[in-house]
Amino acid sequence: MERVFNFAAGPAALPLPVLERAQQEMLVYGETGVSVMEMSHRSKMYLEIFDRAQGAFRRVFNVPENYKVLFLQGGATGQFAAVPLNLLKTEADYADTGNFAHGAMVEAQKYGKVNTLTSSREDNYTYIPEIKPEMVSKDADYVHITTNNTIFGTRYAAVPDTGDVPLVADMSSNILSEKTDVSRFGVIYAGAQKNIGPAGLTVVVVREDLIGHAAPDCPKVFDWQKQADADSMLNTPPCYSIYIAGLCFEWLEGLGGVEAIEKVNIEKAAMLYDLIDNSKLYKNSVRPDCRSRMNVPFVTGDADLDAKFVKEAAKNGLINIKGHRLVGGMRASIYNAMPIEGVQKLCGFMKKFESENA
Repeated sequence: MERVFNFAAGPAALPLPVLERAQQEMLVYGETGVSVMEMSHRSKMYLEIFDRAQGAFRRVFNVPENYKVLFLQGGATGQFAAVPLNLLKTEADYADTGNFAHGAMVEAQKYGKVNTLTSSREDNYTYIPEIKPEMVSKDADYVHITTNNTIFGTRYAAVPDTGDVPLVADMSSNILSEKTDVSRFGVIYAGAQKNIGPAGLTVVVVREDLIGHAAPDCPKVFDWQKQADADSMLNTPPCYSIYIAGLCFEWLEGLGGVEAIEKVNIEKAAMLYDLIDNSKLYKNSVRPDCRSRMNVPFVTGDADLDAKFVKEAAKNGLINIKGHRLVGGMRASIYNAMPIEGVQKLCGFMKKFESENA
């Protein structure tokens, strides 16, 4: 069977060159005589893979020297707890802009005082509320945002100014997709399965002055200081996921880095939104200035017609395009690994479907 275009929100599509290289190295990696999956995480042969992946990430994400890069487990959901366990002493401000943003806020409430800084929940998360420095609580230890909301298809078009209060960001679904000034953030974390690599790896980028303040009852696997001291190997890391992620970082470098892929991502998103905006059948409810470049939800307004669209799209090699149950309809996740040809084929199918069903 030929490969199809996979529009899944995560675990998502991976770059074909990465998969092909992994296939070549599956049984034997280099001159080691074994597969990466068989290596001890503390062996010289694996540490070279680990260091190479971490170095490539620092380069493509342009991570300043005064930030630690941790390769952990537990997903972004694990960091929902790790963030307050490492940072929350007095109170924290959270922007409630989507399902995962809300989940992060609820999780943090277990560990201390949490304020809802802004929220678009009552409007079904169709926009990103503005954050101004004067809105931030005077005693806030940090401000938490989710830079791209996978389910609802929204994104921060600009990094909010939180003054001297550290900004913490869940970037799971748009990390490495656009230029990011890491120095504007105190902490950035991301689950890998959307725009980094396969599921299992969680990347945490944390400014060094924010390490070493974990609560006494913080589990050691969530303690950023302990993980940094152990070079992310306090326990066995997700070895193979890190290897594949490293190949993805190198693939991105080969394309010209984040700056190059951002141009492609803008083009892909514009193709879809232009079609939707000029359609008599499809609708997108997100405020235009808040639209995600990574996740494009749309509906026909008829649940039966939506189901027909999803079914026929799959027959045409366009899979995993069903929308999340909280939104319905369809959703095209067009991360870095989705080639422009995939979006072109989807747009062609959308036009044909509209002509036959509008």
